[in-house]
Amino acid sequence: MIWDDLIKQELQKPYFIDLVAFLKEEDKKHLVLPPKEMRLACFKMTPYDKVKVVIIGQDPYHNLGQAHGLSFSVEKGDYPPSLKNIFQEYMNDLGYAYPKTGNLSSWAHQGVLLLNTVLTVVAHQPMSHQKKGWETFTLEVVKQINLKHEPVVFILWGAHAQSFMPYIDAHKHFILKAPHPSPLSAHRGFFGSKPFSKTNHFLVSKGLEPIDWTL
Repeated sequence: MIWDDLIKQELQKPYFIDLVAFLKEEDKKHLVLPPKEMRLACFKMTPYDKVKVVIIGQDPYHNLGQAHGLSFSVEKGDYPPSLKNIFQEYMNDLGYAYPKTGNLSSWAHQGVLLLNTVLTVVAHQPMSHQKKGWETFTLEVVKQINLKHEPVVFILWGAHAQSFMPYIDAHKHFILKAPHPSPLSAHRGFFGSKPFSKTNHFLVSKGLEPIDWTL
C-alpha cells in the first residue's frame, strides 16, 4: 500500500467527496492553513514503505507562517508552546542542545510520519475543521500502517492521539503513551517520558536504523 493508492481509494468515498467540497468553499471564504500544496506534505516526505515512527497531532497550527503539513512542526518563526515542551524533553532525553529550528522535516525524511488527525484549519480558529471528514481519512492511514510487516513506533501524546490505540496491534508495534506536551498537561508525565531514546532503543532492538533526532 502506498499513499497515492490510499488517497485515490478514499477520494471515491462519499465522506471524502463531501470533504473536498467543504474545503473548496472554505478556501473561497477563509484563509485555510496550511496552503493547499502543503496539506498532504507528511505523505510526500514520509513514503509508506519508509514509515518507522508515527507521531500523531490534533490539527495544524492556526497562526500564519507555522503550519506546513507536519504535526508539531513549524516551517519558520517562533516555536508554539507544545513544541517548546517537546524540545525541553528532547534536550533532557538526548542531552542535545536546544534546536535551532522548529522545522521537523529532517525527522520526516528519516521515516517519522508527523500526522495530524485533521489536516486543515481556518487561520486563528483552532479546531475549525474538526468532524468534517479528515478524522475518517487519518484513521484509514493508521489502519494501513498497522498492516505493515515491520514494527512501527507509535508515539501517542494525550487522550486524542491515544484514541487510535484500538486500531494498533500492540503485539507487533511499539506504543509510547504520555500526556500531551501542551503547557496544560506536560507536567503530568510528558516530561521524563524519554520518547526519543525509547524509540531508538526499540528500532535498534529490531535491527532497524535509529532516527537521528538532531535539529
